Amino acid sequence: MASDAGAGFDLSQLSSSQQEALQQYTDVTSQEIKDAVPLLERSQWNVQIAIAKFFDGEGPDPVAEAMAAQNAVPQTAARHENLHESLLDSAHTPRAARRQGTELAPRVVPQPPTIYRPPFLVNLLFAPFQMGYRVVATLFRSVFYILSFLPRAIRPRTVTRTMQKGWKNTNGRRMLMPRDSAARFKREFEDEYGEHNLPFFDGGHAQAIDAAKKDLKFLLLILMSPEHDDTESFTRETLLSPEVVDFVNDPANNIILWGGNVLDSEAYQVSLEYSCTKFPFSVLICATPKEGSTRMGIIKRLAGPMSPSTYLAGIQAAMEKYAPDLEGARSERAAQQLARNLRTEQDSAYERSLARDRERARLKREAEAAAAAAERKAQEETEAAERLERDRQQWRRWRATTIKPEPDAAAKDAVRLALNMPESSGAGRVIRKFGKEATFEELYAFVECYDLLQGPSDEEKATKPDDYEHKYAFRIASVMPRETFEPSKDVTIAEKMGRGGNLIVEETGHASDDEEE
Repeated sequence: MASDAGAGFDLSQLSSSQQEALQQYTDVTSQEIKDAVPLLERSQWNVQIAIAKFFDGEGPDPVAEAMAAQNAVPQTAARHENLHESLLDSAHTPRAARRQGTELAPRVVPQPPTIYRPPFLVNLLFAPFQMGYRVVATLFRSVFYILSFLPRAIRPRTVTRTMQKGWKNTNGRRMLMPRDSAARFKREFEDEYGEHNLPFFDGGHAQAIDAAKKDLKFLLLILMSPEHDDTESFTRETLLSPEVVDFVNDPANNIILWGGNVLDSEAYQVSLEYSCTKFPFSVLICATPKEGSTRMGIIKRLAGPMSPSTYLAGIQAAMEKYAPDLEGARSERAAQQLARNLRTEQDSAYERSLARDRERARLKREAEAAAAAAERKAQEETEAAERLERDRQQWRRWRATTIKPEPDAAAKDAVRLALNMPESSGAGRVIRKFGKEATFEELYAFVECYDLLQGPSDEEKATKPDDYEHKYAFRIASVMPRETFEPSKDVTIAEKMGRGGNLIVEETGHASDDEEE
């Protein structure tokens, strides 16, 4: 295609779709091609957006901002591994794990316990045994209470542990909702070990694993059994050690900490699902993008007492192995989110442009309708005025034929009037005689039809127009004293003027009469 000499731009550089968009844009805006092409490029060759920018002005471009943000998306971190490391991993990884990948982390939703109520006859049969059990339990509780007053050196270990637990009965704990159960665990943990900085998750296991999946973080589950001998030492020496607390609280490690007491229903079900056989028990969970976009896998199990360095070494090794995959998944998710935001902004800009176009079209239609209505109204008013004038002239021609002729000079009862006609008529002063029975309405008709009475009579007799009531555009009044006479058909001229007099014809105008009508 030849280049545009006027604009100095080669249109052959554009694709067929871009040329079509340029043609549509210039047909609407009549903008120069050298200015239209950059604006279309800034609008992603969207004609609607470009037209809206041309008429409304360019503000902050959400599309360009989104594109710039998309270019700043962190790229997926590459994971480098040499042959030696691969052989070492394969040597230390069980064959089943190499074949199936990480173990699936179950999402545990606590189920209410099923209460079995034996029949009434069975309860009645075992009632003596239940009474005996209660008596023995009460007796042992009394013995434990008495032995608690003995010196610590000779006090039995079982009694000491029971006193440290605050004489709490851990059997038959009431089942709570996951959030309430987590709050009870935190409260009992603080009561037992004092103030601490461990950020335990405020929710159930299912909510914690969902949060880790959503935010692509590591989930560290800790299950404790107060009845286990190593629980207290592990908690005080390992879990509450400064290095472990700092590591868990470090935001760069992206760790969600969830703890549970196996005496609670939810934590007990979690221990069964995760095959916990030794306490204290810790398990590290994270998303495994290579095995499934929504799959949560178990990447490390830590059971039994251990030093803080060993505990952290196991967790850090597992996290370093899967951290690049999580970082890549975060980058990919960020890129997808930015792409969705970009599409949303583009759709929003397009919808705004369509809304403006629809508003312009609506205003244009309303303006055209208003102009058509005004023109129609003006035409109707013109036609009504023309029809009224035709009826008026027809009435004048008809009324001129019905006015009685002037009495002759021999008539003694005639009324002689001198009428000062208005200047617009050009008649000046008119003197005429009227019969004794003539009314003021006939006087008004004489003045109205005076010009027709002076000319030749029409050969064709006019008829009275239908549905027309004539309105006089003047009034007749006497000079001294001043009195205005209405066009009455009941009042005669002789009653008011006697044998004669002088009258003035004053114009009032058709417009005022029409407005009054």
